[in-house]
Amino acid sequence: MIIDEIIELEWNQFDKVNNEGGRADCQDDFATFNIMRRSQFMVFTDELLESYKDDLITANETHQNLIEQKYARMMASTAPQQYSEIEPYLPVKSDEQREHIENIISIQIPMMEEFARMYPKMAGNARSIHTYEDSAYNTSYETYLRGELLSYSLRSVLLYEQMIRKMKEQGENIAKLIMTNTALLYGYDSLEHAEASLE
Repeated sequence: MIIDEIIELEWNQFDKVNNEGGRADCQDDFATFNIMRRSQFMVFTDELLESYKDDLITANETHQNLIEQKYARMMASTAPQQYSEIEPYLPVKSDEQREHIENIISIQIPMMEEFARMYPKMAGNARSIHTYEDSAYNTSYETYLRGELLSYSLRSVLLYEQMIRKMKEQGENIAKLIMTNTALLYGYDSLEHAEASLE
């Protein structure tokens, strides 16, 4: 199954990420990693899954680590001084790709805001939503999304944008879809059941 292949490729890259403070506990927690990533990939289109898998394979072939790049990109907001030192070593992304990424974010953030209004306890256990809420100890949903999309190829970004626009047109909410998958994978009967179980 392609999702299993992607998770294995990502986990192998995640395992090799070098953190400033040493190896993070989450790098030894495959169960949580698997649920978090699988929840997301389950909503991706087949074409997007194929494209992102290709991104990961290409990264391996060219000795790049997309997971490490993703976390590095987030530092532009959470640790700007440190980011300025590592930015020259990151692949350059075109203005075109950045524009498409911001288009995606402009659609997806309101979806997360809507989810937070509907399921405040679930949202309260997740990240804060907006980049302006970032700090050295807090990485928002928006900053994480931007970092992830900046690790994708332009083709994957375009396919992602196509997917999120279609979801918006059809009245679907990607945040709700992903969080529903998360709840089910953790053994809850539904998103409502997960919400009700939280204090």
